[in-house]
Amino acid sequence: MSTAPSVHAAHTTGPLDPGTVLVADTLLRADGTALTCPAAVLVEGEVRRRGGRTVRGPLRIGPLSGAPEGSGTGPAVLLGADAGAAAFGAAACDERGSDAARAAVEAWSAVCGRPRELLLATPRSFCAGVERAVEIVERALEQRGAPVHVRKQIVHNRHVVADLEQRGAVFVDELDAVPDGATVVFSAHGVSPAVREEAGRRGLDVIDATCPLVTKVHSEARRFAARGDTVVLVGHAGHEEVEGTLGEAPGRTVLVQTPEEAARLRVEDPERVSYLTQTTLAADEAAEVVEALRARFPSLRGPGSDDICYATTNRQDTLVRVAGRADLVLVVGSDNSSNSLRLVELARRRGARAHLVDDARDIRPAWLHGVSAIGLTAGASAPHHLVEETVDALAGLGPVTVSEHGTVRETVTFTLPLQVRSP
Repeated sequence: MSTAPSVHAAHTTGPLDPGTVLVADTLLRADGTALTCPAAVLVEGEVRRRGGRTVRGPLRIGPLSGAPEGSGTGPAVLLGADAGAAAFGAAACDERGSDAARAAVEAWSAVCGRPRELLLATPRSFCAGVERAVEIVERALEQRGAPVHVRKQIVHNRHVVADLEQRGAVFVDELDAVPDGATVVFSAHGVSPAVREEAGRRGLDVIDATCPLVTKVHSEARRFAARGDTVVLVGHAGHEEVEGTLGEAPGRTVLVQTPEEAARLRVEDPERVSYLTQTTLAADEAAEVVEALRARFPSLRGPGSDDICYATTNRQDTLVRVAGRADLVLVVGSDNSSNSLRLVELARRRGARAHLVDDARDIRPAWLHGVSAIGLTAGASAPHHLVEETVDALAGLGPVTVSEHGTVRETVTFTLPLQVRSP
């Protein structure tokens, strides 16, 4: 079957308002058979990017009923097909939406039909700390009913946040938005003692979803400061985890982000310096900063075990293997996810073309030109189903071979707080 888009007459299963673009996930053909369009989300994303003023009405995915070409019934349909037998997407629209829809289908048709290999990095997606945090909010909603307030995003992923909002979670930036006496969940990134004190004064019912590995860093900050050290925190300014850790000993803790900053750092007593790291840093970059600190302060002391969490390290290690074999690396995760951003940066430092995508809709057809092998992973805050949907969408473009890469099997689990444990 040709990969070039063709124009057919067809009709939707319901009315199509002026300006609407419908991207078909199923094409109901005139002979009564149904043709699935697994890459419909790719077309939808491209229509959104190209639409601008052209798409004046809603953009949605749904079934499309086909009719013989030239029958004159219904709006225009732009159909792209892979080199096998399945359509990868169709768009139905009126004249005002046709330019964006046609351009989107043409763009994906240009990279359709080529056999590709998908290299899945393992492990990927949710870690134990994220699973625990999400489950805490879910159980709080089940046991106490909506609304349940959550300070900051429970984890840095917009899909997770949107899903919990639909169930009744209310995400707030600060505690002043939480009614007195209400239930509030602290996010997985942790909070400073000042936030805990405010919650106590307000009589808030606190459920702490802080990742236990972040709690470990907080404990180390208090311990190092108590013995009289200057505590150097290696991390990214403004990140919620960093803000919480800095709050444990604000008078004795300084933030360092780069080796250059470390080389310039001045402290009260160069013989009494300790360091900690944000749990979601790239291991190689963190090591460079610590090395610079050690050159500056030969007596530097650190934690008994690495602060960068096991899940971050595992995902980085397996991605290194995949990046070396891939023409393109896709990292599923939101743009405020530190560990997801570090994966993209790591792949690029290894010479791979790499992009962060919130979901399959963010993938651009231009990225796939000449690509035979795609590395795919996900940050620790990205749900598993987003990777599965991305695999399905890419498989809709043509033949794919999927292989897993990685030898680590994560078995870590964390206990839930007493407030939400089942009786």
